[in-house]
Amino acid sequence: MHMITNPILRGFNPDPSILRVEEDYYIATSTFEWFPGVQIHHSRDLVNWRLLTHPLQHREQLNMSGNPNSGGVWAPHLSFDGALYYLVYTNVRSLTGVYKDTPNYVVTAKHITGPWSDPVYLNSSGFDPSLFHDRDGKKWLVNMVWDHRKGRNPFKGIVLQEYSVQEQRLVGPIQTIFEGTSLGCTEGPHIYRIENYYYLLVAEGGTGYEHAVTLARSRSLTGPYEADPLNPVLTSSHHESLPLQKAGHGSLVQTSTGEWYMAHLCARPLPGRKQCHLGRETAIQRCHWTDDGWLRVADLQHLPQEKVAGPALPLAPVEKEPALDHFDHPALSPSFSTLREPADPSWLSLEERPGWLRLRGRESLNSWHAQSLTAKRLASFTCEVETRLQFEPKSFQQMAGLIAYYNTKNYYYVHVTREETAGKCLQLISVVQGQYDELTEPIPLHGTEPVYLKVCFHYDVLQFYASVDGSHWSSIGPALDAGCLSDEAATTFHNGVFTDWGFTGTFVGVCVQDLSGQRLHADFDYFSLKE
Repeated sequence: MHMITNPILRGFNPDPSILRVEEDYYIATSTFEWFPGVQIHHSRDLVNWRLLTHPLQHREQLNMSGNPNSGGVWAPHLSFDGALYYLVYTNVRSLTGVYKDTPNYVVTAKHITGPWSDPVYLNSSGFDPSLFHDRDGKKWLVNMVWDHRKGRNPFKGIVLQEYSVQEQRLVGPIQTIFEGTSLGCTEGPHIYRIENYYYLLVAEGGTGYEHAVTLARSRSLTGPYEADPLNPVLTSSHHESLPLQKAGHGSLVQTSTGEWYMAHLCARPLPGRKQCHLGRETAIQRCHWTDDGWLRVADLQHLPQEKVAGPALPLAPVEKEPALDHFDHPALSPSFSTLREPADPSWLSLEERPGWLRLRGRESLNSWHAQSLTAKRLASFTCEVETRLQFEPKSFQQMAGLIAYYNTKNYYYVHVTREETAGKCLQLISVVQGQYDELTEPIPLHGTEPVYLKVCFHYDVLQFYASVDGSHWSSIGPALDAGCLSDEAATTFHNGVFTDWGFTGTFVGVCVQDLSGQRLHADFDYFSLKE
């Protein structure tokens, strides 16, 4: 028997939507403000997974310019009706305070790798939309509804409305089909028709440490839905010793061999701390149906397990991405992401200097619009990231270097710049909960030779280094707290109202800023990420 090791999608990969088409399995996950939108991983055995594609690759499909931190793509849902793949998703434009602006869209494709269509607008009443294809050919959108009014439950319930393929819009009455259980925060709805029941699987308890998967069922699509008497189906709540915390937001799949599994969100806190700097990840649990028609995970206490028995399918190993990227391909590796917009040739080029990544400096690390930054997800508690940079700044407003980034208010950044006294120099800065600090005095750099930069993560500590030859390294600044790059550290509230949310995870990458507006470029020879 093959064993599945959780999490199956490590690093920031939350809100999984799992789908089987014949012998292929796909999982779509949220990307929030990171571009391109939605990660789709592929497997043929549920054990081995690889990043396959991003369906939202064009600004026309996903315009996130100006979106706040942790806005953008929330909880996509992937489905297939026998002819077309459907992806529904939210592009969250605002999320703090009492209101949320949550336009929902659908795109389609004949093939999972695209091309995907331009988006069709659906509604804006809430987030986490999913599309249910019933046996009679009708399609139904379900989403949670957000209630901003004082003294109300903001998670007002799950609503259902028919989607007309011919008219490309929602039609008919909007019906509330489920108001949730006592756990509250009812979201992430998925409908399944299994034998004589419609099953509604939802996320409840909030996406933190009380997160859970709950289930309800009905003989009729429109309800009434009866909650599972043994809810929650899956949770980590009140089991702080479990390595997989925050278990919730489930999605079901039946294998070609008739076995049932649930993909779900989880997170791995730093040891001894309630901080998850790797972000929310994706795990999978084996399930079965009871004689009286309720879903149960393999664990009798409804808890997520790190090791799970795999299905009776032949193993299908996948090739791992190389740790070292020499930038000798015409396009960026799919594992690189950018902030809020595509990697446009006007600011990112792999051709202007072959074998190097050229970034042109634009706006500051505070910007929600035009950052020249590209980065990869941190997926392991221990890793080493290295690059080689050539940059000739003319002023203190021009910076380029290596960054450990959570969002515009939380990052550590070692960079080359120019100071009036020190000249061309190296400097380490931090921004933690929006507070800027300079952690080193300027370290002079002589000549025009490239400089090597490195950051090493070891659980809750990270340390930056620099070298002039790539062999002899000097530490730059103090050891730093990786917990400051976590969901929890990025989430703040004032007078009982959330002023910032942290829904993503730590990224490590390279970036350039030119606050003078001259768009000075920097060149990066390679990018290495070794776990």
